[in-house]
Amino acid sequence: MDLKAMFEKYDDEFLKFSNVVTPKHERPDMCAFIMLAELESENHRDMVSAAEHDEIYLSPDPELVAKIITEEQVADLVRCGVRFDEETNSFCMFT
Repeated sequence: MDLKAMFEKYDDEFLKFSNVVTPKHERPDMCAFIMLAELESENHRDMVSAAEHDEIYLSPDPELVAKIITEEQVADLVRCGVRFDEETNSFCMFT
């Protein structure tokens, strides 16, 4: 899956957490963390791998996640506030 294209496709859903049908948690950031943890369950590192200014970068490997993520999961991550940063090849969120 082309993560950049998928995340761009759902850009109009950014931060529309109320559109998540069955959230994993009632808080958007926690919901995103749980979703990503389930998608890359072998990763036992901290979810937040780096921070810069008003952004955090998340540790799940986008290449591994891209192999198993569904389009609906991408939409839900976007609704939770997750973005894909092609420059750093990582998932990120504003703080």
